[in-house]
Amino acid sequence: MDLIAVRTFVAAAEAGQFQIAAAQLAVTQQAVSKRVAALERDLGVPLFVRTARGARLSIDGQAFLPHARALLDAEERAAASVRPGRRPLRVDVIGRRLSVAGVLRDFHRAHPEVDLDVVILFDANAEAAATAVHSGAIDASFRCVTAPGTTLPDGVEATPVFDEPLQLFTGPAHEFATARAVTPARLAGRRVWMPGNVPGAEWSAYYEALAAEFGVAIDTIGPNFGVEGLLDTIAESSTIATFLSERTPLVWPAVHDLRRVPLRDPTPVYPHSLLWHAGNPHPGLATLRAYLASRPVRHLDSEVWTPPWALRSHPRADRARS
Repeated sequence: MDLIAVRTFVAAAEAGQFQIAAAQLAVTQQAVSKRVAALERDLGVPLFVRTARGARLSIDGQAFLPHARALLDAEERAAASVRPGRRPLRVDVIGRRLSVAGVLRDFHRAHPEVDLDVVILFDANAEAAATAVHSGAIDASFRCVTAPGTTLPDGVEATPVFDEPLQLFTGPAHEFATARAVTPARLAGRRVWMPGNVPGAEWSAYYEALAAEFGVAIDTIGPNFGVEGLLDTIAESSTIATFLSERTPLVWPAVHDLRRVPLRDPTPVYPHSLLWHAGNPHPGLATLRAYLASRPVRHLDSEVWTPPWALRSHPRADRARS
């Protein structure tokens, strides 16, 4: 449907006269008449009853008017969604069920005035996210920034924001199910199943470094049936465990009796950074950066481990939720 004709129809309906609508739209009265006539042909009904005093809506015109206004509202929302300076703040996360999404939920509660659009890029590495930030496709991205092979485009900055402690996630029959804590060194040779680790993904690079450091057998073989399938497998196994963040929100059936076991001495932490462009004028970006910088620092009671190439938010500290 020709939205210019729809806008002209709405203007004429509200003005009551084609001449007044023409002045409001900065076109000729003849142009208004032609646009309305074309819309009437498309719809197959008369929208106005023409009189010597002007034009009044027909029965069909009265029925169409609220829908025409809704079309124009939808057009404006669609344009605003991509218009720089007016569209929502577009922030990329690597998963909606991970802690970074929780951080954004907390930000939204603290700043409901900032329109927020949470997206997930198909590319699963920091370099691809940095390219999207540089182009303006997104305003910011939460990523684990890696030094080897990762180059940031000019103007794109990486600000460490929080380090996320990992836990061992087991079923009730696993040898570490009743442990109060486990050192990563004790996991040497043990099978840790992570079917979601795909080649080239930033989290895959992190877990490859962790496996090399502590001798953990990271197993990515097998179909990835999602979180529910992973939980079912872990619950039934006495030998398979996986890694989870202590902040990953999960719900499972009580009969699974799954266990979260802290990792200590050192505690592996996943280092999250915010990628953003120094020249991005979106007002919501400054608000997000200030919010992240204001979050209190949580000091861990254990030495921490990250790959040597990872940016850290704070020595021996992790950004806690406010």
